[in-house]
Amino acid sequence: MITAKTWTVEIHVDEHDRRTRAQARLHTKDDTQLVGVGLARRNPADPDIPEIGDELAVSRALSDLAHQLLDFAAADVETFSQRRAMPSP
Repeated sequence: MITAKTWTVEIHVDEHDRRTRAQARLHTKDDTQLVGVGLARRNPADPDIPEIGDELAVSRALSDLAHQLLDFAAADVETFSQRRAMPSP
């Protein structure tokens, strides 16, 4: 049987004083909610190109979210199998 699921990642980005902060929020049907955070800071000598800060902060937030989700999955494996989950390479 094929089951389709939809998970939503909502990304919020804000800037303040040459700093960009992004939050990537994962929402699932079972109310799993994880939040990844990413930060970027523009050097005063660099040109003012906000898109670059957004890209860096969002990519870092998504990376943080991915690591949290992997840890969450490993904890579930350990809980249900009663064995230690092997870390990924």
